[in-house]
Amino acid sequence: MVNFENKDRYGVYDLKKIIAILRAPGGCPWDAEQTHESIRRNLLEEAYEAAEAIDDNDPEHLKEELGDVLMQVIFHADIEEKAGRFDLDDVADATVRKLIYRHPHVFGDAVVSGAGEVLDNWEKIKRREKAQRSTADALDAVAKSLPALWRAEKLQKKAAKEAGFDWPDITGAMDKLREELAELTEAVEGRGDAFEELGDVLFSVVNVARFLRVDPEQALTAACDKFAARFRRLEETAESHGVRLSELSLSEMDMLYEEAKDALKKDYGPKGV
Repeated sequence: MVNFENKDRYGVYDLKKIIAILRAPGGCPWDAEQTHESIRRNLLEEAYEAAEAIDDNDPEHLKEELGDVLMQVIFHADIEEKAGRFDLDDVADATVRKLIYRHPHVFGDAVVSGAGEVLDNWEKIKRREKAQRSTADALDAVAKSLPALWRAEKLQKKAAKEAGFDWPDITGAMDKLREELAELTEAVEGRGDAFEELGDVLFSVVNVARFLRVDPEQALTAACDKFAARFRRLEETAESHGVRLSELSLSEMDMLYEEAKDALKKDYGPKGV
């Protein structure tokens, strides 16, 4: 039996303590053997689950998911503390110092005209802090672990803002997308590298999304949700007629899919599913 005080309300350092207990000798064997690498995916998954709670506008769910994200942060810090490299206070110290340094308009004498100038200054300070001497350095600093659509968007925005490498309007982006689609068609026909050309098409789609001020990740998520809802309606329609999808031809399934689209538009309106 471990020594842990029962309280009416716990704080952050109680969470830190319980993580340490779980990972210490006599604690939990699973927690004790984890590494940064073994729980890397857990950190990502918890962050996405917190994002889903935000999308659902569900404060109770968000509280739970933020707790799971915080647990992951403390878990990784505990691994480093046991290795003797840094602890949770070192993490907090570095973050506080960074926030003070990057907000000279709050903690210093700098004057800004609004949020836009704050963001411009943030990027300039960050480049100076990271010793990024060129736009290429700034592009290299964009995390490779980001979802590819977000990474593409961030790379394009940095190239546009810092070097002016951009089309004047969406026309250029649309023309480039059509060009890349033509090259993908050639690749599918055996006259090119389909892997490379498909990547170029996706990169070009993100450029179009950027000009439209549409988050490409959110747009694709919405398309996925729409497809799932339509497919469920398709399957339910087939079952209501006593037919399994495996018994239908592709053309028959396609007809039911179109019916599902029309039905869902009627139920939810043109901006629904």
